[in-house]
Amino acid sequence: MNHSFSDYSQTATVSTFSELVSTPFQGMVNALCWKRELKGDFKEIVDKLPLKENITEVSAEDLSALQLSASGCTAREIILNDIQLLTDFGASPSLNLLRCYERDEELGFISTDVYSYHVDRSPIGTDTFLCTYHGAASDILPNDQATQKIMVPEIREKLRELHNGPEAEFETFLKDYYFDLHYEPKPDAQPVNLGTGHLWRLAVDHPEQPVLPCIHRAPVENEGEYRLLLIC
Repeated sequence: MNHSFSDYSQTATVSTFSELVSTPFQGMVNALCWKRELKGDFKEIVDKLPLKENITEVSAEDLSALQLSASGCTAREIILNDIQLLTDFGASPSLNLLRCYERDEELGFISTDVYSYHVDRSPIGTDTFLCTYHGAASDILPNDQATQKIMVPEIREKLRELHNGPEAEFETFLKDYYFDLHYEPKPDAQPVNLGTGHLWRLAVDHPEQPVLPCIHRAPVENEGEYRLLLIC
């Protein structure tokens, strides 16, 4: 069962974009939400955009070229404004029309795709921003309700076999192949759904980060429905 983010001690809500980008992560809080109830017909935009592959990046020009109803135009203005706000802030937002992400099922005993709970890592101080305008929304997981997959004994043993090298290089191997970024929920875990329309800022694992990175995952898409997602 997904819980409301208002019940989740690691989130805080803000009411403006400037608050979203200027409020420091501290204590337990590693996810900030600019909570919004958006007007406009985002489904109309999804229906009129061409899906070229499973993930299609949509440019501002693509968006501006669409012939839309008044309600569709309202939705478009919101998206374009979000892109502008993030760009002016120095981020590089990407608007994606999604059928699905690629699955990683090659190893069988561990998944490292975005459907697996994971944290983002960066060598420099940065944050992950995301907003789902249409379709299924991402989930986050409290850090104390997750176990790092590489610490699960049977998974760790199989990774050792896969590594098949000196013990001194094992931890480097886990990082090089991003195995250490992935988590599995504990049996009593209560994921929090990020909802549609809200713009989120999630803490990333980087050298200056004062809080734990935010554990999150992409949702399984609703059948027959595309997602429209802004991310950077």
